[in-house]
Amino acid sequence: MKQDYLLRLICLLFFVLPLVTVVQAQTSDTQILTLKDALLYALKNNTNTRKAGLDVQNGNYLIDETRARALPQLSINSTLTDQYKKQSFVFDSSFVVPGAKGTILVPSGTTWNSITNLNFEQRLFDQSVFTGLKAAKSTQQYYQLAAQLTDEQVIEQVATNYYQVLVQQQQIIVIDSNIKNTTRVFDIINGQYQNGLAKKIDVDRIRVTISNLQAQRQQLLNGVAQQENALKYYMGMDIATPIDIPQAELETIHPQDITQDTLDVSQRIEYRILKKQDELYRYNRDAYRAEYYPSLSLTAAHSLQGVSEKFVLFRGQKNYGYWFDYGNVGLNLRVPLFNGFATRARVRQANISIDKNNEDLRNTTLSLNLDYENAKTQIKNSLITLTNQKENVQLAQEIFFNTQNNYNNGLAPLTDLLDAENALTQAQNNYSSALLDYRLAEIQVIKSQGKLKTLINQ
Repeated sequence: MKQDYLLRLICLLFFVLPLVTVVQAQTSDTQILTLKDALLYALKNNTNTRKAGLDVQNGNYLIDETRARALPQLSINSTLTDQYKKQSFVFDSSFVVPGAKGTILVPSGTTWNSITNLNFEQRLFDQSVFTGLKAAKSTQQYYQLAAQLTDEQVIEQVATNYYQVLVQQQQIIVIDSNIKNTTRVFDIINGQYQNGLAKKIDVDRIRVTISNLQAQRQQLLNGVAQQENALKYYMGMDIATPIDIPQAELETIHPQDITQDTLDVSQRIEYRILKKQDELYRYNRDAYRAEYYPSLSLTAAHSLQGVSEKFVLFRGQKNYGYWFDYGNVGLNLRVPLFNGFATRARVRQANISIDKNNEDLRNTTLSLNLDYENAKTQIKNSLITLTNQKENVQLAQEIFFNTQNNYNNGLAPLTDLLDAENALTQAQNNYSSALLDYRLAEIQVIKSQGKLKTLINQ
């Protein structure tokens, strides 16, 4: 009797304590996550999406940097020189004193020399600047496409982990239901045993079954906790944040064939990125070709110079130095003639990059079509399996209830009852796994169609 009481107490605590824990967790800022909530949170907080956003921002700065080459360039340079040891020049003495013989050393320059230059340059024609502007804009678009691809990858990761958590939670519900049913059977058999109508071995076998179910439940709890941590990681959420995924989300799975006959590969982000990469390679080739073009720029400079034998801070001090200014305006024309075929070699290297990218485009087209065909096959198989498993659950439930009634009426042995219960548990778990397989296959079909962001609206 004490053992039976203890077993009932354990079962009661087994069900009550998790409920208390859930209630406490939900009252301490537990976040209830629908799939849409999880995806939106991930797109905002995932590290990879945030980095992709920074790349897009960096693309804007790249355009600004390239555009600056077409704008006027203005600079000021200033130097102050103390010629503490003047350079001397050798002159014939007769150059200083007519008729004198020999040579003399004449120091050059003044002790202090100050010069300030104001320089201006405006490119009037430079083919490399025009090509650079086009390439910078294309690079910005490339970063935007890469950010979209990152979003899709995050959506796929989060959605996959979300449904894995959901299905494992469903398996826990199945285990809880089986523990409840098995405990009820235990009470009946134990009562029969107390009245001499059942064997002790039957009571022990039921105890073992309950113990095994509890062990399976604990394993599932650990699995759910780990899967939730993985989900929070992909979402960019603090691992310590408690979350609650409502089981109602499982009811939103309505199996249907969502495939289409043909696939428009040009709508896939992976393909569009490679097309944009091809555009960038061509701009790179054009930039090398621009080296063949002449360039023309307008230049201007104005300088202020002061010389003195003593250090002078301000202009206008008498007897110490001289200040004067000068300036110029000009056109600078550069015409490339020959550089040892270096430009030709760079252009040919750029052509090789374009050809390699074309091969990547061809391979990606084949790969995307392969993924789509495999996804269509997988979801069709998943639909068949899901339908079969649903029918198996219904059949297993009927067998279990009938076997239970027969056992209660003494028409079936305990072995048949335990086998029926195990078969029901297996059928329910298989159905949960089939639900997960269908959802994962559905994600792959949506991904292959380039429509992963539609999951946010489900």
